[in-house]
Amino acid sequence: MPRQVDYEERRVRIADAVCALIARSGMEAVSLRDVATEADVSMGAVQRCFRTKEDMLLFALEHVSRHVSERADRRIAAASEPQAAATLLRHTLAGVALLDAESRAQAHVWLAFVGHAPASERLSAVLRETYAKLHDLVVWIVRYGQDTGEIPRHFDAVQEARSLLTVADGLTMQVLAGHQSTETARAVLQRHIGHLLG
Repeated sequence: MPRQVDYEERRVRIADAVCALIARSGMEAVSLRDVATEADVSMGAVQRCFRTKEDMLLFALEHVSRHVSERADRRIAAASEPQAAATLLRHTLAGVALLDAESRAQAHVWLAFVGHAPASERLSAVLRETYAKLHDLVVWIVRYGQDTGEIPRHFDAVQEARSLLTVADGLTMQVLAGHQSTETARAVLQRHIGHLLG
């Protein structure tokens, strides 16, 4: 009896291939043929998993978005107890900024999708949803810090979260462009967090 194909597993494999191609050569390197080669599947298999190239890119972006969110969650979970708001912010924002070496390829992929999003409302919608979830997380951490007395009440948690995420996002681009090192980017994040702590 022939083995049944696990389509979800194959879709993830194809998404990983899309991301690998983007990390190496940019969004323009993503063709059905090259993705099939990278994923070691037939073009027919790619087409059975994804009706269009945009469907494939959308799934790959959702795949990357999950990784970004999970990375932030892991950094929070790994923080020492008790977890101070400053520690939570530091780990979360570093995860969002994708500053460490293991995140470098993922940062290239993320920025490629951000650059491609204006041409696709569906990709833009996924990015907006991801940013909204991250924003809500940072708002929660700032309010948590206000509840514990680490962060003064006069700060507007929504506005501060917006500023912190904007800084983290900008640092991703500057580190990839070589304008800042990972160390200086971390120092910038720490200064912005310190601003909240007084």
